[in-house]
Amino acid sequence: MSGDQLARRRCAVLGSPIAHSLSPALHRAAYEHLGLNWHYGRHDVDQAGLPGFLAGLDSSWRGLSLTMPLKQAALACMDEVSHTARVVEAVNTVVLEPDGRRRGDNTDVAGMVNGLRERGVRRVPAGAVLGGGATARSALAALGEIADAATAYVRTPARAEQLLASAASLGLPCTVRPWDERREGLAAPVVIVTTPVGVSDDLAAAVPDAPGTLLDVVYDSGATPLGTAWGAAGGPVVDGLDLLVHQAVLQVLLMTGTEVPLGVLREGGQRALAARDAAG
Repeated sequence: MSGDQLARRRCAVLGSPIAHSLSPALHRAAYEHLGLNWHYGRHDVDQAGLPGFLAGLDSSWRGLSLTMPLKQAALACMDEVSHTARVVEAVNTVVLEPDGRRRGDNTDVAGMVNGLRERGVRRVPAGAVLGGGATARSALAALGEIADAATAYVRTPARAEQLLASAASLGLPCTVRPWDERREGLAAPVVIVTTPVGVSDDLAAAVPDAPGTLLDVVYDSGATPLGTAWGAAGGPVVDGLDLLVHQAVLQVLLMTGTEVPLGVLREGGQRALAARDAAG
């Protein structure tokens, strides 16, 4: 590698709360594999604090991973935004260029598509999304690549307009339904759950007899109750760690310019989860 690649660079994940994030474990595993003397940390930053945090970064910084609640707020802080990030109005990756420019991108969409493809999902007639935030918009974009139509089930009716606008820009026929009808969505060939920890646990009792494929973004500690019940019914499950690994592989490529095998990041995440469970 060149001297510039070997020079110490800094990256981090930002969000609030952020202590639970597995991103440091994944990116550090990638750096070790690549032989990079880079540092990857985590910083608790909310929407109000994001502009100031970005303004305070020096030339040693190369990239940032963004999680809740920063993905939409980051749009206004970028000098350049990828087409995908613009369409879903969510930036989860920031590449900091040597000249000071900030490039915003979204690897959640491709991460979802690749995670589903790993479970054999190539094309389906329809998909369902549970949730209405930034990750739900990314889920619609993912379905736009593999499904002919989508239905979103939202807890906050005010989010329907933004979801429908995103779907329209993707050319994806989409219907938004109220949250109390979400059990109907479990019958879709692909179901993507974007809700926070615990919100969709009650659906474990409503898994269909012959379920399709579930993608659940939660990765706190092992499978969610819904994921466990889904797998027990014979349905393929893409869990939160799968998604995190697939999108992080793309982040590492954007930040370092080098691709890392998926297994390297997955093993790093599994080790971190095991250590977390052991610590209680």
